[in-house]
Amino acid sequence: QLQLVESGGGLVQPGGSLRLSCAASGFTLDYYTIGWFRQAPGKEHEGVSRISGSDGRTHYADSVKGRFTISRDNAKNTVYLQMNSLKPEDTAVYYCNALRANCSGYVCKSDDYWGQGTQVTVSS
Repeated sequence: QLQLVESGGGLVQPGGSLRLSCAASGFTLDYYTIGWFRQAPGKEHEGVSRISGSDGRTHYADSVKGRFTISRDNAKNTVYLQMNSLKPEDTAVYYCNALRANCSGYVCKSDDYWGQGTQVTVSS
């Protein structure tokens, strides 16, 4: 079964840290672009960070730049999101997504997987 499983969420005080993990089973993450997204109650789904499958380039939303770091460990088939200096507004369910183009000749389709989400709550 092909799936992504997030872990590492929890309750943390403002200013604290958490490290989220996104582990793949049934497929390897090597050539996938991995994105972390979040959704807070009453708010839209928001892209937080991504790491390219081709060259390892990273991208961060302005709201988390300088506080969050995305990384990948292909040997463990896992991508991480290190979250420091957490704020109450970071409270949300965090999801990881694995995406790649799968082409045969001129015909391409997207291989697209989502995890089930992990809750992050930042509160005193």
